[in-house]
Amino acid sequence: MKKISELFNVTGYGSVVTGGASGIGLALTEAYAANGARVTMLDVHGQRIEDETKRLRDAGFDVRGKVVDVTDHGSLDAAIDEAAREYGRLDIVCANAGIDSGVGFVGSWVGQQRQRVIEGGLENYTDERWNRVIDINLNGIFATARAAARHMKPRRSGRIIMTTSLAATHVEPAIGSAYMAAKAGAAHFMRSVALELAAYNITVNAIAPGFIVTNIGGGHAHNPDTQKAVGKVIPMHRVGIPEDLEGLALFLASPGSGYITGQEIIIDGGWGLGTAD
Repeated sequence: MKKISELFNVTGYGSVVTGGASGIGLALTEAYAANGARVTMLDVHGQRIEDETKRLRDAGFDVRGKVVDVTDHGSLDAAIDEAAREYGRLDIVCANAGIDSGVGFVGSWVGQQRQRVIEGGLENYTDERWNRVIDINLNGIFATARAAARHMKPRRSGRIIMTTSLAATHVEPAIGSAYMAAKAGAAHFMRSVALELAAYNITVNAIAPGFIVTNIGGGHAHNPDTQKAVGKVIPMHRVGIPEDLEGLALFLASPGSGYITGQEIIIDGGWGLGTAD
């Protein structure tokens, strides 16, 4: 019988987190590093990489960072290859990088301002806007998982964790349709990859956040008025924060989840269930 400390032990694990220098990605980085994993943060924002790497290393954690755009698959492959060489193993890869697709066809998350807006309509959706969201939020997850599999299959071991969204299954008209399409595609891609890699003892799962306070979409979630309004319709009566995802992220990366694969787990305070009050 394993002790709890052994079930959730990721000490020495070689790990990579895309979009790892802020928001949800930074929370994942911190969760793994604080529990003994060695973590490489990949992010497009050089200053964030520099600042967060220094902060975490000063705190005594084994963290390194590299500026990488997940749409540049060659650079992404090279960065993941480099991390695997550095650690001598690759145990955890989090395909987390993503962007907001901009306004949907209503102008607010909740309340009286939830009115239809012209710029969010399908007829005004440009190819550039659609393709950029798909390229980062779906193609980037594909390329990250592909690079992870190249290292994990020979070892017949590994954890691939994708960040999807409640919006993968719950239509939210305040979000642009490209975001929902990308996240739904990522969720089904996750299940397909989980089926393919199960025989190699590689688990593939997804974390699906609801409304989480991050910098995505220009940081609108940091607005106290927005938090208050959204919190009223969430059954737990508050919005989420990145730290709310850390426990699940650690579980899915650890020995304790060794027989769980192909699952998308929602963390949303019950928002997807409906309005309770």
